[in-house]
Amino acid sequence: MNQAGNSNYRIEKDSMGERQIPVDAYFGIQTLRATENFPISGIKPLSTYVDACLLIKKATAIANGELGCISTEISQAIVQAADEILQGKLREQFVVDIYQAGAGTSHHMNVNEVLANRALEILGTEKGNYQKVNPNDHVNYGQSTNDVIPTAIRIGSLLALEHSLYPALTEAIATLKQKADQFQDIVKSGRTHLQDAVPVRLGEGFRAWAHILSDHHKRITTAEQDLYALGLGGSAAGTGLNTHPQYCDRVAQLLSELVGKPLRPSPHLMAAMQSMSPFVSVSGALRNLAQDLVKISHDLRLMDSGPKTGFKEIQLPPVQPGSSIMPGKYNPVMAEMTSMVCFQVMGYDSAIALAAQAGQLELNVMMPLIAYNLIHSIEILGNTIAVLSKFCLADITAKRDRCLEYAEGSLALVTALNPHIGYLNAAAIAKESLETGKSLREIVLAKGLMNEAELAQVLDLEKMSQLPQTN
Repeated sequence: MNQAGNSNYRIEKDSMGERQIPVDAYFGIQTLRATENFPISGIKPLSTYVDACLLIKKATAIANGELGCISTEISQAIVQAADEILQGKLREQFVVDIYQAGAGTSHHMNVNEVLANRALEILGTEKGNYQKVNPNDHVNYGQSTNDVIPTAIRIGSLLALEHSLYPALTEAIATLKQKADQFQDIVKSGRTHLQDAVPVRLGEGFRAWAHILSDHHKRITTAEQDLYALGLGGSAAGTGLNTHPQYCDRVAQLLSELVGKPLRPSPHLMAAMQSMSPFVSVSGALRNLAQDLVKISHDLRLMDSGPKTGFKEIQLPPVQPGSSIMPGKYNPVMAEMTSMVCFQVMGYDSAIALAAQAGQLELNVMMPLIAYNLIHSIEILGNTIAVLSKFCLADITAKRDRCLEYAEGSLALVTALNPHIGYLNAAAIAKESLETGKSLREIVLAKGLMNEAELAQVLDLEKMSQLPQTN
């Protein structure tokens, strides 16, 4: 395969002509063309996305071997090559920029070529000898970019959820519940519109966050179920051209076993290949989570603000110096980072929505963008929640005295007097307290509106901040 007199490269041919391929490369001529055509971002395919493609190729090789569509020898070589790469070998061979040919043909052929060339080596043949194992005729038998890539997005998203986001959410929820129990007896001032409000329990604030994240976990697992129906087997346009009659069911069964999810063929392969709605649904659930994570991260920053001129009701653990010029300064960097990641996820969601509606007829050519944005969103959210939990939430401490001081000094305590002295009287007392600096208690007693025993019962911070029991 090497050109005479030069052992540094081999010659490969495609329908457009011949090109020199570095002899050590496992990718081939179509991958080379893609790297030349798309020097866009320098961002290579996500490892999880590569894994998803490899699992598909492993399943299809097994199915096609069982059904007699390719030889057992070639089937086994492709499966061995896929397993080796799944275990970490040859990962540097996946080189096509994420912004590439529509539908993902360039990345798809990158995967086909690497598997073909490694299979050739396994069979004792030199790379590039595609008469023995061909990227199109064998690795891609019965497949098309048009059904492989939407299936890879499904599987890559499921892998990312299972390995990254779900464990991180579970840990964060448990950590927040622990903090809720730890801070349950601490009373602090509530705040609405960033103004004083009735007292609340610090612990219940953390418990509320745990409930919020738990609800998002449920929403995402519900959205995940849309990913189970596969269009794999639809081939080029959903008609199953060039596939064995049993292939569609068998490959879905194999992928279910490999991924550990109840995957199944879509009842209408063409619909599963055309519509990007499952990805929009999952992305929307991620955006929803990101929005609440931003709110939580901003709350943490406010409650930790100071140390002398802010709330300083809690102390976030310092993890690094906070200023290049102000000595001794620490910043809430984990919360700040969380907001940045969440904003990025929201931006990715907008791009996914635009890409999802940009398909025409039998194909959506924007799938590479959807693949990267969706899987990357899942993974960066998972990574973010994991480190936020580990380096921030787990070691938060409370400023008990500061919390109580704000709670006792809040003019909003006058709200508890409404049923006893009326709204207008209560408003007048609040105004007088603000103008004179006198406490609510002083003014109410001076006006003879209530006696000391009644006031003590009504202005009981512990009782006022207790949440009602619900079913």
